[in-house]
Amino acid sequence: MSRNGCRILLVALLFPLVAGAKVGRAQADSPARLTAAQIVTQMQLHNQAQAQALKQYKTLRHYDVEYRGFSSTVKARMDVAVDYDAAAGRSFRIVSQSGSKFLLDKVLKRAVESEKEAGRDRASNALSEANYRFVLTGTETLQGRPAYVLDVEPLAPSKFLYRGRVWVDAADFGVAKIDVQPAKNPSFWIAQTLIRTSFAKVAGFWLPQMNRSETKVRIGGTAVFTIDYGTYQFGQQQPQ
Repeated sequence: MSRNGCRILLVALLFPLVAGAKVGRAQADSPARLTAAQIVTQMQLHNQAQAQALKQYKTLRHYDVEYRGFSSTVKARMDVAVDYDAAAGRSFRIVSQSGSKFLLDKVLKRAVESEKEAGRDRASNALSEANYRFVLTGTETLQGRPAYVLDVEPLAPSKFLYRGRVWVDAADFGVAKIDVQPAKNPSFWIAQTLIRTSFAKVAGFWLPQMNRSETKVRIGGTAVFTIDYGTYQFGQQQPQ
C-alpha cells in the first residue's frame, strides 16, 4: 500500500467507532402517535435512566478492518476486553491482534483511543436536542418490534457527530439502529462513508451489537471496518 493510500485509509476509518439489523418496511403495529419532540424527550429520559441503572459489564469485542485497493487487500484483526464501571468508565485491554501492523497501530488502536476521547465529553456527542435537529419520518418494524424513524441533522460541526437516520424502539424508547454518514467529510479523498450500528435489548438494557462502516475512496478502493461488541456479562444492577 502506498503512503498516500495509508493516510487516506487512516482518516476514513477513525470516525465510525464514535458513530445492522434487518429492517422491515411494513408499517409498525399501531405505536402511539407522538411528535418528534415527544419521542426525543422519551428517548433522552430512557438513556438517563439506563445510564443510572447500568453499573457494570464486561465483554470481548472483535475489531476487523479490510482495505481493497491499489491492487492489494490488507487486513487486520484485534480482540479487546472491555470493562465498564459507572464510576470509572470504560477500560480497554488488547487480548490478541493479527494482520497488517499499519492497520493495527494506525487504525484499530487509534479507534480505541478515539472512543476514549469521546467518552471524556459525552454530552458534546450525545444523541440529544442539544446536538441534533430531529424530524419524524414514520414508523417501521425492526427485529419484530415497532420503531419510530427519525432523520437527524447535527446543529454544529464536530468530528463525532453525524447525519442520517435513527430508529427508536416504540415501547422502550431505546435506540435500536443508526444508519448515518459523518457530519463532515474528513478528507477530500473520501467519496462517501456509510455507517450502520445495530442495537439489541440485553438483560433489559439497549446496547450496541454490531458496527459496520464502508468507505469509498475517490482514487479507488474500499475500506470496511466492523466492530462485533461480543457477549455482555453484567454485575449486580437493576435493568430497565
